[in-house]
Order: sequence, then structure tokens, then C-alpha cells
Amino acid sequence: MKQIFIITGVFGHLGNTIAKMLLADGQTVRGLAMPNDETEPFVDMTNLQIYRGDVCDKNSLLPIFSNTEGAKLTVIHTAGLISITAYTSPKLREVNVRGTQNIINLCKKFYVKKLVYVSSVHAIKTLPNDEIMVEPAVFDPTEILGGYAKTKTEATRRVLLAATEGLNAVVVFPSGIIGPNDYRSSHLTQLIIDFLDKKLTACVEGGYDFVDVRDVAFGCLMAAQNGEAGDTYILSGTKCTAKQLLDILSLVATVKQIKRVLPMAFAKTVAPLSEYYYKLRNQPPLYTTYSLQTLCANSNFSHEKATVQLGYQPRPMEQTITDTVRWLQENERFAKYKNN
Repeated sequence: MKQIFIITGVFGHLGNTIAKMLLADGQTVRGLAMPNDETEPFVDMTNLQIYRGDVCDKNSLLPIFSNTEGAKLTVIHTAGLISITAYTSPKLREVNVRGTQNIINLCKKFYVKKLVYVSSVHAIKTLPNDEIMVEPAVFDPTEILGGYAKTKTEATRRVLLAATEGLNAVVVFPSGIIGPNDYRSSHLTQLIIDFLDKKLTACVEGGYDFVDVRDVAFGCLMAAQNGEAGDTYILSGTKCTAKQLLDILSLVATVKQIKRVLPMAFAKTVAPLSEYYYKLRNQPPLYTTYSLQTLCANSNFSHEKATVQLGYQPRPMEQTITDTVRWLQENERFAKYKNN
């Protein structure tokens, strides 16, 4: 039986990484990209078909599912809107909740063999102190802070409900994704670029759990292959402070270390001004009051279940940073290597 993989958000950081792994294995991939998205992460288009559509528009998704009779369909739903603000905007809910429901409905209609939904550890209720957090049995948006987290929690509930109704669906929860192949420059990638361009003169206290995008991609593929309906897996990596992350970057890129660490209380005080400043410039802020709260929160996520059941094993952060810097150099993404 012919196998087809459908990847939503295929031009995104995780989406293009998953697609490249599948293409390297000779698999047939259909990728969904937004109609006006000009990001082009692919050179070799062999076995790759790009479809233009919007997860919020169910009719625009029909072509990517069409003409698949007799094929084994696997859908990996990575498309989503990320926000580091506390506000749940209508667009955030439209993309992350309604868009996911559209994918669920089409998976049922076209008898998809497996759906892997990429949620987020933000959908998991934070435990106090440094208690270890594992995959919960209940997902309640009212217990979660932040618009992005709330919408991912609700979408997760819908996927798991569909699993109880017969859809072969699993959910993965990545922590803070970092690594090469980020053509859109996410917040973490932009932080690295700013550091390499020597625009970053200080960092803040606190930290988080960061994971290599390639490890998350592997976890998604193993969940597609071995995860049972209704199963959930945390895909976490290395817990480190912002200072530790930048120190690794300093060592790898031979750039002067940042010595100044701003107290969290001070950072929270000036965060609203920073948000207003970047809003005036029509640019996403590097940090917000909500993202600072996240850096203060418990991020002790266990990936033991994924390790035992899926063979998931995240690589050292030093390797991730090394490969990320190399990728940024090769793609001329920071000042030292632009126009050389």
C-alpha cells in the first residue's frame, strides 16, 4: 500500500525538518503552506508536493487530501500560531483551535491512518517548585495561563476526544524548540542572531527547557509509527538558564560572553515598555511580561515515556547550538556573513 505523509505548516521550523527527514527516507510528502508564504526551505522537490491552503478554511484543505484512495495517509499537524503574550486573540483561537478541528474532521472524512498533533508543553498545567511534570490525564484551559497555551490546551482536548471516537490520533508536547532549519527566525533563533550580531548586551534571570528541532521531528515520526490512539508524549530536551544557553553560544561562536544578567523584577518592570516599543515598530518583542513569567516557572518536563516507548533521546545542547550557528553561517543569517 502506498504511503503518503501530509504535513501542515511545512515551511515552518518543525514542519520543514520533518519533511526533509521523510524525503531523505524516500517517502512521499504532501506539504501544506499558506497561500502567500514565500518561505522556501526546500531545494530538492523530489517526492514533495506543495499545496497552498489555510487550516482555517476547510475547503482550501480538500486538495491535499484528495486523490489518496488506496493510500495509507499519515497527517502530522504542525501548523499553528505562536504568541508570547497573555492575550487570547480571536486569530490565535481561529488558527490553533478551529484549524485543528478542521484537520480532525478531514482526517475522519478521508480515513486517515494516523494523526500526530503537535501541541506544546505549555498545554500542561505547571506544578509548583521543581516537581517533575509528566503527561497529564486531564487538559483544562482554565488552569493554564497565556493565550497560546490555552488554545493549544483546547486543541489537545479535541484531538484526544476524537481518539476516543475512533480516530487513530496521538499528541506530542515539545518544549522550547531550537536548532537549524529555521527560515522564519523564531524568537529563539532571533535571540541567537542578535547575540552573534553583538546586539545583545544583557540577558535576564530564569530559564526553560530547550529541545533540538531534529529531535522533535524524530519524536513525531516515531509517534506516527508506534504511538497508540489517545497516547501523549512529552518531547523535552535540556533545562538551562538563559545565561547558560548564551554561554554555550559564546563558546561555540567565539563571541564575547554576556556578563550582565538583569534581575527578573527589573525585567518585568520594563517589559510593558518593551512591548509598546516593538508594537510601534511593528516588530515582535523579544520578551514580554508573559514570556518572563514562563522563564520563572517550573520547566522540569520528563521525556521518560517518549524515551521508553518511542526511542526518543534528545542530543546535548552544545551539539544543537553548534549546528545552529553553522546553519546560520551557511545561510548568511547574521551580519558577519551577509553579502560576503
